[in-house]
Amino acid sequence: MPGAVVIGAGPGIGRSVARRFARQGLPIALIARSAGTLADAAEAVSAFGVPIVSLTADSADETALRAALDAASDEFGLPDVVVYNAAIIQADTPGQLPARAQLDAWAVNVVGALTAAAHIAPAMARRGSGSFIITGGMPEPKSQYVSLSLGKAGVRTLVDLLDQEYGPSGVHVASVTVDGPVAPGTAFDPDDIAEHYWRLHTQPRQQWQREVLHSGRSVPAGEGVTVGATSDAGGGQR
Repeated sequence: MPGAVVIGAGPGIGRSVARRFARQGLPIALIARSAGTLADAAEAVSAFGVPIVSLTADSADETALRAALDAASDEFGLPDVVVYNAAIIQADTPGQLPARAQLDAWAVNVVGALTAAAHIAPAMARRGSGSFIITGGMPEPKSQYVSLSLGKAGVRTLVDLLDQEYGPSGVHVASVTVDGPVAPGTAFDPDDIAEHYWRLHTQPRQQWQREVLHSGRSVPAGEGVTVGATSDAGGGQR
């Protein structure tokens, strides 16, 4: 039975997203760098009684990430939804980080998402359905967070490019932009944020959004704030 793959299944958004999809009965494949992180996430998801597979991979390691995605597909079939939630979150001002560190951050924040999409989305397109959702952030760049600002700007562009490539074949590519520090019991509670991922995955095709902003402001349940939308169905692209 196809299910959900969560890349970057650490505490916070990744774990909450996995639990949200598990609540709907989807098998869950968890991908993270460390066995400890995976064990904690699997325990959090196990309460829903769905099949779970835990796979170790660094999202910046193309070979390992592709192998993990193949293992998830071997276990449950081509996934219904892939969530890319991996990121390097650090404070750095212009010129503070050496070039190597900037490249390392870019590899996780952007290139890993591209690797995952390029590996999975073509098969989703051939099937004619599927969702690929990336965790975004930094709707406005901040000079105190250079690498993260660059990475999240890259995510926004990547979503547009993937939508151009795979959207017409039925793959919903989108991002959830989180504009604040994630913490339980706050306006940025990860369980609240996880609702956006489920809503994007289940949106009717004619209502697809490319980006939803979680700003911490109160909004009616299930709505969120639309930042971008796919091409109109009447325009020949949907």
